[in-house]
Amino acid sequence: MATAEKAAAVVELKERFASSNAVVLTEYRGLSVAKLKELRRALGAETEYAVVKNTLAGIAAKEAGIDAFEGQLAGPSAIAFINGEFIDAAKALRDFAKENPQLIIKSGYYEGEALDQAGVDRFASLESREVLLAKVAGGAKGALSKIARTVDALRIKLEETEGAAPAAAEEAPAEDAE
Repeated sequence: MATAEKAAAVVELKERFASSNAVVLTEYRGLSVAKLKELRRALGAETEYAVVKNTLAGIAAKEAGIDAFEGQLAGPSAIAFINGEFIDAAKALRDFAKENPQLIIKSGYYEGEALDQAGVDRFASLESREVLLAKVAGGAKGALSKIARTVDALRIKLEETEGAAPAAAEEAPAEDAE
């Protein structure tokens, strides 16, 4: 690869690092092209899984301000550049690695923090954004319905009290008349 091509590749990788929400470094030794294609499909359209040259990826990561991959760029490396939900991509990588032990998740970078393999696995074990939002909405719905029942019970009690007060007022003059 000529020097100009290498410089262009570094610039392109740096732009990918800078524009991604998160990145995950993997080793794919022993995976066939068909398996890599299957992994790319599992990651979805918002994640780009690219085989990279270690030296160029290291330079680009450093230039982008990412130091999470120092000392780990060895062997056949590929990086998942995640532009969507990091949790979804981490789950897809974890699940694929369970089925295909040749895929090794080395490290990651998310929200300015370097992650080791255990860190990526922690995010993969979280529920997706949609599930968490549904749980929050369900909790809010339960609280609102409890408030509505309490207010309704107060309304009923006030109506009963107001209904009893006029009846007592009507009975009082009848007692005075006797």
